[in-house]
Amino acid sequence: MNGQRVRALRGATTLDHDDRQHLIERTQELMAAVFERNGLVEEDLISIVFTATDDVHAAFPAEAAREAGITHVPLLCARELEIDGGIGRCIRILVHAYTDRGARELRHVYLHEARQLRTDLPE
Repeated sequence: MNGQRVRALRGATTLDHDDRQHLIERTQELMAAVFERNGLVEEDLISIVFTATDDVHAAFPAEAAREAGITHVPLLCARELEIDGGIGRCIRILVHAYTDRGARELRHVYLHEARQLRTDLPE
């Protein structure tokens, strides 16, 4: 891919309530922010792994990607570990993509209540 490297990007968001449309909106907001902040387009994507905490039941987070038109990229949903003191109604993503950016230039994205997971990152 023209000298590009495979990189991984992380992100997370939270839901105010377990509702399908809300989950789709928040997940699409997260994906859009990761793509925008890192200059990614769909053709750069290799795969996306989504996780959700045990209190998310309304929909698969990957549905948000499909509804956004991402159809040729492998997507996988899994359950997040249930850890005491963890954040509830949390959706996380791990995006694998081709990029010219170095590892220190990548912008991981944490939105809403998930910001507390990475207070070291700029908003």
